[in-house]
Amino acid sequence: MELPKIGITMGDPTGIGPEVIVKAYKDPKVTKECIPIVLGDLNVIKKTISDLNANLGVNPISVEDIKSLKPNPKVINIVKLSNLDPMRLKIGRPDKITGKMMVTYIKEAVRLAMLGSINGMVTAPINKAAINNAGFNYPGHTEMLAELTRTEEYCMMLVGKKLKVSLVTTHLPIREIPNTITPGMIFKTIRLTYEALVDYFNIKNPRIAVVALNPHAGEEGLFGVEEKELIMPGVKKAESMGIQVYGPLSADTAFHFAYKGKYDVVVGIYHDQALIPIKMINFDDSVNVTLGLPIVRTSVDHGTAYDIAGKGIANPESMISAIILASKMASIKQKKQSGTIVK
Repeated sequence: MELPKIGITMGDPTGIGPEVIVKAYKDPKVTKECIPIVLGDLNVIKKTISDLNANLGVNPISVEDIKSLKPNPKVINIVKLSNLDPMRLKIGRPDKITGKMMVTYIKEAVRLAMLGSINGMVTAPINKAAINNAGFNYPGHTEMLAELTRTEEYCMMLVGKKLKVSLVTTHLPIREIPNTITPGMIFKTIRLTYEALVDYFNIKNPRIAVVALNPHAGEEGLFGVEEKELIMPGVKKAESMGIQVYGPLSADTAFHFAYKGKYDVVVGIYHDQALIPIKMINFDDSVNVTLGLPIVRTSVDHGTAYDIAGKGIANPESMISAIILASKMASIKQKKQSGTIVK
């Protein structure tokens, strides 16, 4: 089969996005897995190549050129969507113009993915304040992607080499979590996780661990009733559908056993509970995946890193991993659609 074509949104031009993209292009693992296509700014990419002394050319293309693209590890394919002046950009200081461009790159990638012109998309980090100041009221990538694809049910999964975690809630104050989670949210996250592992990771009968909110899984109500009243009903519903799910389990041991291979994924209830273990193990190369979308979308698991932007020292491993994972997910999807892999 042909290599999948993966669109890479450039993210914030004043952050490390352009740098990690150029560095990722230099890794032969990337161009072996896919035909990467940057959606961003030609001038910024050219300057980044020069600043890094990267031995790469650029290949400006139109959307119509994508279909006929062939692998070429020596050039960066780029769809030019903005015309910024790199010499006037202030590193680490995005403005309304760059905020608008961040959204422009994302919207075009989604459009191309929905049309099937590209097989998946990878997103470099954006600045949420900048996109909101530019008039786009989104708390982040995920909500924007859900709206653009008209997706109602979605969730976040972080994928590392030894651990995968999905989240029931993301950016909420801790005190709001007990009053926010519902059995329906628990079930939805389990179901989306199950479907993703089957459809994109080719795991036929995934083992899913669901962790508790309270210490010791509530200790039979001694430390809280959320496990019995909110989490267990969602787990039971998933079990009734034939999903191999375990829980609610005490979080202080569940992640250890998942790391050792007992479970294929852990469903965490809140942000830090799920992300601390995976970032402890896979800080540099973990990948953010949005589940539930009709398209393949992965992202780096780091921010714009303004403190090191423009210094040439950004680690590209998360971008490399995000591109490779998107490529593999897209390839599995292609093979299943063609009948090469039996569902």
